[in-house]
Amino acid sequence: MVVQLVQEAVVKVLLHNQALVKMKRIVLFLLVVINFQLTFSQSKINDLLKKHNKNTIPYISAQQLFNLKGSYILLDAREFKEFNVSHIKNGIFVGYNDFNLKKTINSILPNKKDTKIIVYCSLGIRSEDIGEQLLKSGYTNIYNLHGGIFDWKNNGYPILNKYNQPTEKIHAFNKEWSIWLKKGIKVYE
Repeated sequence: MVVQLVQEAVVKVLLHNQALVKMKRIVLFLLVVINFQLTFSQSKINDLLKKHNKNTIPYISAQQLFNLKGSYILLDAREFKEFNVSHIKNGIFVGYNDFNLKKTINSILPNKKDTKIIVYCSLGIRSEDIGEQLLKSGYTNIYNLHGGIFDWKNNGYPILNKYNQPTEKIHAFNKEWSIWLKKGIKVYE
């Protein structure tokens, strides 16, 4: 009887260990797939930005912005309806279609032309245009958020709604561009 109980206990331990090995393999496989998707997606975003941008404004990654110490001004170069659905903490709405350089300089930006300014939009295309206008106005320390708010969200960083409360909803701009947004709840209105 004791031998049989010991044998059953050994079998249970072996089965448990086999299950753990299988689980470890599944987790490892999922990590490889996720890493591949993020790497593949990042290279595709690079291709998209090369196609649409002139690379006149240096990029800052979502991770670099998230870990950034010191003072900077964060400008949101999307439309107001996009900003209301989702924005990055401390992002200041400046718009794109109705962007007013003079108003932005007079009411948001300091006279100190070397102030660090980071501009973002959905992917980093419109924000480069706004960054170029700031550059032409004499500002010298401007960065474009690589992959925009989509990459920010894809990296798991927090997004806020119009009440500055955390949200999973993110304005996806349109169906064509929304393919770059992998996380969150896509909103188009």
